[in-house]
Amino acid sequence: VQLQASGGGLVQAGGSLRLSCAASGRTFSNYAMGWFRQAPGKERESVAAISRSGITTYYADSVKGRFTISRDNAKNTVYLQMNSLVPGDTAVYYCAARPYYSSRNYEASYDYWGQGTLVTVSS
Repeated sequence: VQLQASGGGLVQAGGSLRLSCAASGRTFSNYAMGWFRQAPGKERESVAAISRSGITTYYADSVKGRFTISRDNAKNTVYLQMNSLVPGDTAVYYCAARPYYSSRNYEASYDYWGQGTLVTVSS
C-alpha cells in the first residue's frame, strides 16, 4: 500500500492542525494505521494508532487528550487532529500501515510508511 501524508505546516503554540494520510494500492480497510513522529536529533516515536474498523485507538501519553486519530475507510484516509500544540510537538510526522491492530505501537510492526510531513510549532 502507498501512503501519502499531508497537512503539515507552521502553527503557533496553542493552535491546531489536521494531518491526512491517503492510502492507495490495496484495500485500506484491511490495514490498521498509525502515526509516528521524529523531532530533530531524536528517534522516531509512536504517536497514535487506530484499528481497521476505527473503533479502537491508542495514544502516546504525550499527546493524549490533545490529538485524535480517525479514519474514513470510504476515502482511504487516516487523520490526525492535533489541538493545543506546543513547541515540543515539532517534528516530521509519518503515517504507517500494518495488517493488524495492537496497542503495542512499535515501528517494527508496520509494513508500509508514508514520506512524512513537517509540523513546526512556534512559541
